[in-house]
Amino acid sequence: MGADALPLCPARRYRRRMTVDPRAALDRLVAALEAHYAAVLAKQGDDDPAVDDAYDVLADAFEVYDDALGTVHGEATPFYLAEEDDEDDDDLDDDDLDDEDDLDEHEDLDDDLAYPHAGA
Repeated sequence: MGADALPLCPARRYRRRMTVDPRAALDRLVAALEAHYAAVLAKQGDDDPAVDDAYDVLADAFEVYDDALGTVHGEATPFYLAEEDDEDDDDLDDDDLDDEDDLDEHEDLDDDLAYPHAGA
């Protein structure tokens, strides 16, 4: 069989995720933690891009470590990364406030059912 008979880039080769050594991933995670801390100490205002970049590197390093730990040892960390929602995280909608009112009404109903003669 000649060299030209072998495919140079088998498609399946690039679809598999490479397994990372958990120890190397841990070292990268620790370095990312230290870099994030250094960026926080040196930040130039509330929206410092260096802190944002360090945050992203830290999140990526954590995911790689957690995946490697699970793949190689079948274990996981007790942490998870929350999904970022860029749309008004801090703002409460009127619907959110209505839901809280609904809960208060349910508590009142529960009290009425538990103590039917309390209001008499």
